[in-house]
Amino acid sequence: MKRDVGAELDIEISDETTLEFQIAVAPQPGAEVTESLSFTLNGKEIPLGRIQEISGDHGNRIHKFDAPVGNLKVSYSATVIGSADPAPVRDLDLSTYLRPSRYAEADKFFGFAATEFGDIADSVELLEKVPAWVGARLSYVPGSSDPIDGAADTLLAGSGVCRDYAHLVIALFRAVNVPARLVSVYAPGCQPMDFHAVAEAFVDGHWRVVDATCLAPRQSMVRIATGRDAADTAWLDNHKGQITVNDMCVTATVDGELPRDSIEQLVSIR
Repeated sequence: MKRDVGAELDIEISDETTLEFQIAVAPQPGAEVTESLSFTLNGKEIPLGRIQEISGDHGNRIHKFDAPVGNLKVSYSATVIGSADPAPVRDLDLSTYLRPSRYAEADKFFGFAATEFGDIADSVELLEKVPAWVGARLSYVPGSSDPIDGAADTLLAGSGVCRDYAHLVIALFRAVNVPARLVSVYAPGCQPMDFHAVAEAFVDGHWRVVDATCLAPRQSMVRIATGRDAADTAWLDNHKGQITVNDMCVTATVDGELPRDSIEQLVSIR
């Protein structure tokens, strides 16, 4: 499989600040990756030597730099050929991703999840039932949620976008003792096209990707960042100053037809 992904960002910086981007794909052992990344401030390209690349857990790549006032254009593109190796499984992860977190407050769902899913002992069955339940319960409505909304807010509101769906799925899995985490991805076929958020649950000895929105086939997704929730995987963090995102264009395509997906399949991000 050949996948072409990328992002074009136009950002106005009103007060000098420090910016952190997570838009570059995570390392893809077993696949061939070619990529390019550029930052242009007020018409002049910033040398990549001035951009600090920080490596985080799971291959997360943070590109950080101090930005003065002006207009910043960011361009990223990558071609991924082949499938990456399965995500590694660490004992630390199986502990970390059972705990409540900022946007996936699993401790608020213990009783509720036991009532809804407590009679399901098979984790493979849970992998199908939980996202199906969330998909039926929520309506996908752009702009219906706030950046600070967590899984409990989403359940009460009954609507949200991809990150809201993923947070609710993750909270429910953790509440029934299944480790789960959030992954930001490039998702060929996603409509509307954007940076996409999905969940991963540890089932049958592997990290399995779950997308309760069903907006894109899981088989062609490309991993960007992985963490407890959106606090760890945001595509942009702004520290100190003030910025405005003027425009953003995300692209993700496959060479040929998109894979066929169905909710009962066990799929890993590759």
